[in-house]
Amino acid sequence: MTQPPFVISIQSQVVFGHVGNSAALFPMQAAGLEVAAIPTVVFSNTPDYETLRGRALPPEFFSDLLQGARERGLPERADFILTGYIGSLDVAEMVADFVAEAKAVNPALRYLCDPVMGDAGPGLYVPEAIADVMRDRLLPMADIATPNPFELGWLTGREIATLNDLEAAKRDLKISETAHLIATGCALDTTPEGQIESVILGPNEGISRHPTEHLPIALPGTGDLFAGLILAGLGRGLALPQAVETAQTLTSRALAHAKVLGAGEVVLSEPEFRRTLLSLGSD
Repeated sequence: MTQPPFVISIQSQVVFGHVGNSAALFPMQAAGLEVAAIPTVVFSNTPDYETLRGRALPPEFFSDLLQGARERGLPERADFILTGYIGSLDVAEMVADFVAEAKAVNPALRYLCDPVMGDAGPGLYVPEAIADVMRDRLLPMADIATPNPFELGWLTGREIATLNDLEAAKRDLKISETAHLIATGCALDTTPEGQIESVILGPNEGISRHPTEHLPIALPGTGDLFAGLILAGLGRGLALPQAVETAQTLTSRALAHAKVLGAGEVVLSEPEFRRTLLSLGSD
């Protein structure tokens, strides 16, 4: 029996709710992937509630977790690394060092960088120094990057309103010429009314556009779930466009279900959502 695809996922974790690893871990595991989840912060809940407990992991504690991952040979085993929200500059620098080491010892590894920095409503919600590490150290190593339009605009100093803006932003972004940029949650001047789209800009394939219904719901954890779902699809052998389409469909199901339940963040309990993930794992 072959070993399942293996992912190292380095991002936030919450006690209650679904953001960061608490959103991405379940769909990857349900699709049959093995995941080593390394938290960058541990909070009681998302910041949208009236109270917030927990903190970013102390640098020495986080460094110890990474060393344990090295001692277990996880970088050599991994098929993918996923990084998301990072809560301190010291941890950001250590994440960049770890990804660089992993790619050096395991050239076949694919790195998905979700530069979780901000959004159109709240603006930048990490310190600029952390955003700088994402721009200058993490994104240049990425094989796949999944910024939203606000993040892409901040990283490149460009307004993102057209396909030409996306192409120019990809040129300005410090990512490899062989990397795929997936601009998520785009409402461009040519996006059909009532829809939102993910746009893939690849090194050879040009541009592919993936529209979906624009649900009037903005919930914490949406981007984290989407990135985890993309890796779930890739890990089960889907081509990147198919993985993005599947991730969009399932993210929409999670958002719609959250609306029905009156939840304040994404939920992962909708039956068809879970059945689809299990079917990916059975292929």
